[in-house]
Amino acid sequence: METAERFRAAVEKSDLAALDDLFTEDIRLYSPVKFTPFEGKPMVLGLFGVLLRTFEDFRYIGHFEGAAETSTDGEEAPSVILLFRAAVQGKQIHGIDLLQFDEVGRIKEFTVMVRPQSAVHALGQAVLAGLVADGLAPEPGDR
Repeated sequence: METAERFRAAVEKSDLAALDDLFTEDIRLYSPVKFTPFEGKPMVLGLFGVLLRTFEDFRYIGHFEGAAETSTDGEEAPSVILLFRAAVQGKQIHGIDLLQFDEVGRIKEFTVMVRPQSAVHALGQAVLAGLVADGLAPEPGDR
């Protein structure tokens, strides 16, 4: 799927402007460290800004295409899984990005799964610090 290739290229180049065209306005990103999704293009782009600064040696290593039910409407949507490897604070991460597309090929749902648990913890701490620094989340004690 063309959108998946454009997404992959944008992430590998840390090109946030290119990502903007690939997301629906109401995109939902399901994170491995937070139960409720990040919602809306401004929030998801802000999160990607943090992620692109946080991951070290990020690289995609595989690609699978198919279809999967979305969480929002239960309908099956064209989907792509991108496998990746990276590091956060010296912890090695193995993960997948599940991209689900709308009828015109934009990403409407995005789910990230990572392992192992120690890397999930390091990622969560680093992303929260980045979101707070960028004004996208309150300080942990301010909730």
